[in-house]
Amino acid sequence: MSSLFKKIALVSMISTGSGLAAANDLTVVAFGGSLQEAFEKTYFKPFEQSTGKKIVRDSYGGGLAKIKGMVEAGDPTWDVVQIEEADMELACEQGLLEEIKQSGAPNIADVVPENVASCGVGAIGWSEVMTYDDKKFGADGPKSWVDFWNVKKWPGKRGLRKQARMTLEIALLADGVAPADVYKVLGTKAGQDRAFAKMDELKPYIQWWETGAQPLEWLAAGNVTVTAAFNGRIAIANQQGSTFPLIWNQQIYGVDYWSIIKGSKNLEGSYALLNYMLSPQAQTNFAHTIPYGIVNRKALAELDAKTLDSLPSAPTHLKDAVHLDTAFWINYEEDLMNRFTNWASK
Repeated sequence: MSSLFKKIALVSMISTGSGLAAANDLTVVAFGGSLQEAFEKTYFKPFEQSTGKKIVRDSYGGGLAKIKGMVEAGDPTWDVVQIEEADMELACEQGLLEEIKQSGAPNIADVVPENVASCGVGAIGWSEVMTYDDKKFGADGPKSWVDFWNVKKWPGKRGLRKQARMTLEIALLADGVAPADVYKVLGTKAGQDRAFAKMDELKPYIQWWETGAQPLEWLAAGNVTVTAAFNGRIAIANQQGSTFPLIWNQQIYGVDYWSIIKGSKNLEGSYALLNYMLSPQAQTNFAHTIPYGIVNRKALAELDAKTLDSLPSAPTHLKDAVHLDTAFWINYEEDLMNRFTNWASK
């Protein structure tokens, strides 16, 4: 065992920031909830069991503030972190993350190339999709974002995420823009006006959600009848007894990444964990545990048809998807979010 791992804590712990990790503990940080439970079951515990190396788990709500603070202080206490693509790109530009090197984690060679970036490698594929109250509408519920706007045929409140990103894309899809043309249109002043005009039509019916749990809770309570929601949240609600339809048509598809914090004191251990999580067997186990997309091509090729069909990264689901354009939102988010916030407040 290397001197690095002799220093790693002998006690594994799960914390939400309250636990104190020793200076040389290997710490992995994710977004919590059922997703982190799946990471725990398929990645973290098996990694410990197979290597004898212990890790500390932590969770956070995303964003760069804490990462920036610890890197600038020269004392990072996190090592491997789950991070949204836009945040990963910004953090990489600001020198807050390590450059990812395939030599440190050979399984990166089997990752779908689009999911390998300078400072990150794909953690999960996820999507924002539509679902509805099947008890109210049955099998004849809405099947598209155009239908989402049709409150005469399918009456009731609509749940949408309270942010410009992904919501303006949905508005353009509802107005008939083809998935392949969404960002071309949204990148123009006329296209932005078009999206907000479409939002005007639905505004009296919108109930804004800010956390992933809210739209499914509202749907179950009857507060909304149709909502946008994350595919994994819908699947988990259905595992717990709900029967909400999962409409893949024109899903908004994105990827979260694993990154290593700049100045990690556990670079060797971080790469060992990355390599394990990206292995075909670990990826297959993850796909069978929770329906978020995996990134290892060998694992994808071996999945049974039923499991593959439950993932947002299934080829049939990606055919008419809108792939979240991180570069677009890095350039436009501040302006569009300011406009969206002003619009929503009126």
